Amino acid sequence: MAKIRSKDVISKYEQILNDLKGKVYYPVYLLMGEEPFYIDRLSEYIADNIPNESEKAFNQLILYGRDTDAQSIIYAASRPPMMASHQVIIVKEAQNLESRDLEKMESYLASPLPTTILVLCFKDKPLDKRTKIYKEIEKKGVILETVKLYDNEIIEWTTNYLRKKGAAINPSAAAILADHIGADLNRIVNELDKLFILLPEDNKTITAEHIEKNIGISREYNVYALGSAVLSRNVLNANRIINYYAKNPNNNPMVLIMSSLFMQFLRILKYHVIKRNSKGVQSKDIAVQLGISPFFLKDYEQAALKYPILKVAQIIELLREYDMKSKGWNSPGTSDSELLKELIFKIMH
Repeated sequence: MAKIRSKDVISKYEQILNDLKGKVYYPVYLLMGEEPFYIDRLSEYIADNIPNESEKAFNQLILYGRDTDAQSIIYAASRPPMMASHQVIIVKEAQNLESRDLEKMESYLASPLPTTILVLCFKDKPLDKRTKIYKEIEKKGVILETVKLYDNEIIEWTTNYLRKKGAAINPSAAAILADHIGADLNRIVNELDKLFILLPEDNKTITAEHIEKNIGISREYNVYALGSAVLSRNVLNANRIINYYAKNPNNNPMVLIMSSLFMQFLRILKYHVIKRNSKGVQSKDIAVQLGISPFFLKDYEQAALKYPILKVAQIIELLREYDMKSKGWNSPGTSDSELLKELIFKIMH
């Protein structure tokens, strides 16, 4: 079976949302997967908009998998709506229902009530696709399976999210946010929505200054800033950031720093290989292969000049060595800040 891509998830999510907005309803929705953002957004939209406010008291029921069972869900879903066209039953954390208990829902799902909208939310643990339940939902309803974004997709996703809201974000600001938060879309959206409200009407562009002032992520001392200093071989700036990390170790975990540096030098290595093997390749195609925004390609072009391919290979070995040392291998008692100073010195000299 083909692997699900994040772009496919977004497309399916938008299709379901547009159908709901157009009042095209299905008797059962299965929302499942690793990324809770889309599951939360769709279940919240259904809860907020179907049925209307005056009908909700008798026609909307929200259950939790840990506190209910299949028989209760079937009983609620089998009732006709009261003075409304539809009733809504949302089962959150449905992954907590027992598998054997879930099997009891097969008969209802084979012939669901058309005036009931049953929403099953399976987070983290998806419903087994081999089960009869899954196959019945596939025939009668709608299924959305979500996947986490890869790290190199976060900046593009953030940019697209804001574009749909009529706003923008500077690539450097998006990189800072991605480095600090990672691929947690609910957290990213929470921070973006707070910033969006604070932006002036005549300039809806989020900058690194906005992030530093309102979220508290320093644009000078984050992981992205260290990587930028190392790639440009700015020894003074790199040492200043490392000294800051030494004073604030809890805010700058070694594992995050190592992971970021490893990815950056891996991209430089890929850049060397692409340029060596593909003459005349377009810049935008290189950016796609590196998994970065074209805005950052110049940084890697310049870094490739400063770090020849053999040096990059040596640095990747150094990163592996110091990753092991940070976990206690062959360096008892050495602090992370000391290891980081040694590592950056060896990389840049």
